[in-house]
Amino acid sequence: MASPLYDELLANNRRWAAHRLVDDPGFFSRLAQQQKPKYLWIGCSDSRVPANEITGTDPGEIFVHRNIANLVVHTDINMLSVLEYAVNVLEVEHIIVCGHHGCGGVQAALGHHSFGLINKWLRNIKDVYFNNKEKIDQCASDQVKVDTLVELTVVEQVWNLAKTSIVQKAWKSRNAPMLHGWVYDLKDGLIDDLFHLEPGCSLDPVYTYDED
Repeated sequence: MASPLYDELLANNRRWAAHRLVDDPGFFSRLAQQQKPKYLWIGCSDSRVPANEITGTDPGEIFVHRNIANLVVHTDINMLSVLEYAVNVLEVEHIIVCGHHGCGGVQAALGHHSFGLINKWLRNIKDVYFNNKEKIDQCASDQVKVDTLVELTVVEQVWNLAKTSIVQKAWKSRNAPMLHGWVYDLKDGLIDDLFHLEPGCSLDPVYTYDED
């Protein structure tokens, strides 16, 4: 038997749909026909960072992929499938990697506690820490360490996107998408536009691919 808490989600959905129809009677008819988002959002699974709400966009405007700590991992077939579809089918113009200050995954990566299977995932963040250890260890407090690693991890994921053959092929064929690194602050709801990579930016030759 469903709980009242669970049933409330369905009731909220009905109210939301009804309000949408009052505001815009053709909203769902248009939405059902196609999606043509200009943005791919790679964000954290954290429930406090909903892509549409914090950017003030409607359903259909942002194609979304979320995982713990908003990572771009080259062995993650789920992420790569989303990236392939967004870049080559939807032809998004921008890809946004959005981290957030106070990220639990990043905080866990700074410690030594074993979390089982998730250790394998957090290893990607630990590598960012290892490569920036001197800078992070000089931070004034544990919270500043976490937030600094959040920002450095976001930058690393943007570079990881640029190192994929999917993005490089699109850069050559249509001079898009542009890559962005954002950090969302839970304390004030504001986004820091942290980092960008233009289409065709310079990469070390070891990471570049010839055209198919």
